[in-house]
Amino acid sequence: MTALPADPQPDEPLIPMPALTPGALRTAVASLTPSRMPAFVSDLVDATTWAQQLQSFGPLRTFVHTWGVFVAVQRYPARAARLRQLEESVSAGVEDPVDAIAEIRKIHAEAEAEAGL
Repeated sequence: MTALPADPQPDEPLIPMPALTPGALRTAVASLTPSRMPAFVSDLVDATTWAQQLQSFGPLRTFVHTWGVFVAVQRYPARAARLRQLEESVSAGVEDPVDAIAEIRKIHAEAEAEAGL
């Protein structure tokens, strides 16, 4: 994966969408949001542990889905900022959250489609 552009454009992705593998997602998270690496590693350990205990790939699929969507959102600075703004609005509870929740769902659906999920 290449370094982040010096002057990213809000409507262009910072990086290509990585493969949906733990290694590729790790590289993307480290590049886009290094502060989230502890959560990524913790989630990966938890998913691996659960997969072993359950003898199922389900926890790993959930991990890849969650972090694939996260990376797909974070690749676009404007989209990531808008999602944070919407989540803060809903959390604050100041106004009716229906429209904000609908837009959050739309952002997640677009990210899922980009990630091929």
